[in-house]
Amino acid sequence: MAALKKFDGAYWKALFDSRVGRTTWPYGSGVWSKKEWVLPEIDPEHIVSLFEGNSNLFWAERFGNEYVSGMNDLWVKHCGISHTGSFKDLGMTVLVSQVNRLIRLGRPIVGVGCASTGDTSAALSAYCAAASIPAFVFLPADRISIAQLVQPIANGAYVLSLDTDFDGCMRLIREVTSELPIYLANSLNSLRLEGQKTAAIEILQQFDWEVPDWLIVPGGNLGNIYAFYKGFEMCRELGLVDRIPRLVCAQAANANPLYLHYKAGWADFKAVNASTTFASAIQIGDPVSIDRAVYALQNSNGIVEEATEEELMDAMAKADLTGMFACPHTGVALSALIKLRERGIIGKTDRTVVVSTAHGLKFAQSKVAYHSKEIADMTCRFANPPVKVKADYGSVMDVLKNVLKNKILPVKNVV
Repeated sequence: MAALKKFDGAYWKALFDSRVGRTTWPYGSGVWSKKEWVLPEIDPEHIVSLFEGNSNLFWAERFGNEYVSGMNDLWVKHCGISHTGSFKDLGMTVLVSQVNRLIRLGRPIVGVGCASTGDTSAALSAYCAAASIPAFVFLPADRISIAQLVQPIANGAYVLSLDTDFDGCMRLIREVTSELPIYLANSLNSLRLEGQKTAAIEILQQFDWEVPDWLIVPGGNLGNIYAFYKGFEMCRELGLVDRIPRLVCAQAANANPLYLHYKAGWADFKAVNASTTFASAIQIGDPVSIDRAVYALQNSNGIVEEATEEELMDAMAKADLTGMFACPHTGVALSALIKLRERGIIGKTDRTVVVSTAHGLKFAQSKVAYHSKEIADMTCRFANPPVKVKADYGSVMDVLKNVLKNKILPVKNVV
């Protein structure tokens, strides 16, 4: 930080803004456009980048107006619009680049390994494949979507499907990497967070360096909430902005150790046995970044909220009805937003950013189940199943006339 402070905030703003959308290696990446703040001394030849980041900041005007009490300054940061379809790319480019550097320097590393609920394994596998580095993935059997499972398989990773949950996979990979020359790639490794923090800087860039009032992030292993805090706080400390937003960490009620810790006044954290949730990437009962998350929330006047399965799936469906194609984890964050708005904690005109962590296509199975009304004990209020109609003109017209009878306005004569 002392070295970075030799340059003022105006210098850093101009430098970062000058690199947006360029193809000059490696600065076209949303992460490596902030190279001096991420991994300053790495040789560009060692960087493994798939031009991650630069993701869409989506103005969720209709969702805010119709479902969040008329909010007109609501935004969704679509981090899932990235190479492997999740925000994990932002951290993985940094970690795999550093491993690539170490290997080229002759360090005895034979590969990189991770435990995963899906998205981490996809990112690790893609970046390792690009760098020709073996990847070893520990996944909980039958607990991730098919789309998430096929990504590391397609990218040539060594995939071990284990009869345990994520926390069990995490314990095993830590034991294995302590004995074998396999580099640990989970967010316990701070290199991941150095890349993920750039999403916070990117949000400020997209608002022309104006600070939003709130940022809402889904939380599982809890590295991401700290990464956003770190990105915002670096911008404040280095003079790019004069404050940081209030942070909200949103958890699924079926995997809510941070929420329970928050409700207990931050006293004596206790891990939980996470139950099955549609937000499978945050189905974690013993998060490795708990201390970092608590630090971030305490230093940003932050809040922790939770969402039931029905709440998160309904929120996801409502988002989709307004033009998004959200993942269940985004549903968790949107549900938290709705609750905080209803309680008056978030104001109607507060500029609020919800972080969408993955692409909805990774969770198409859950969407099919919801719209087919096949989820036990769930009403699926916003389901929109296809209508079966005979393939003849009369039948089609009968259905369409019935749908449109209350939507077609009479034509007024114009003089």
